[in-house]
Amino acid sequence: MGLGAGGAALTLPAALSGPVQDAARSLLGCVLTAGGVSVRLTEVEAYAGTGEDPASHAHRGRTARNAVMFGPAGYAYVYFTYGMHWCMNVVTGVPGTASAVLLRAGLVLDGLETARSRRPAARRDADLAKGPARLCATLGIDRSAYGLYLLDERSPVRLAPPPLPVAPDQIATGPRVGVTGAHDLPWRFWIAGDPTVSTYRRHVPKRRSAPK
Repeated sequence: MGLGAGGAALTLPAALSGPVQDAARSLLGCVLTAGGVSVRLTEVEAYAGTGEDPASHAHRGRTARNAVMFGPAGYAYVYFTYGMHWCMNVVTGVPGTASAVLLRAGLVLDGLETARSRRPAARRDADLAKGPARLCATLGIDRSAYGLYLLDERSPVRLAPPPLPVAPDQIATGPRVGVTGAHDLPWRFWIAGDPTVSTYRRHVPKRRSAPK
């Protein structure tokens, strides 16, 4: 079992039940396994709940799509985006308060050949799971993972504590990528200097053409 920032053993159920920013930090270095591939998480983003965070899928309340975000912690919230990509979040906080952490990037530890076969366009192994959609593609994660309990060793998608701790001074923070609200909240967390971390891009609204 990995160690937390203070040197104590990290217990994921407890870590994920806390404030979403703390939960996000605790996920760095954790190992996510699915579809014959294991990935060490290197970049995540925190999203708070109803009324707190305009970039959150739960900002306007509970829906059929986001219901799992309302807890309990440790479950998978998977959604489809841009009509082609799956992205996965880990639900955090206490039941009834919607919050989740988007898994943005990771380093493939096991199942490298399988990962390469799923992402043949990747030029480098560091690019296999660089970005939330690529991470899910590498692991073979799709809608079927929605609502799975990730801390169950029998689950087809499993989350395990870090094999090695990530020291607090190794964790960088900054704005979230591509969000349409709360652009400058420093709720993206990543392992500083890691080559698998995705490139920051701030969302730029499309300009409407002036009427002729």
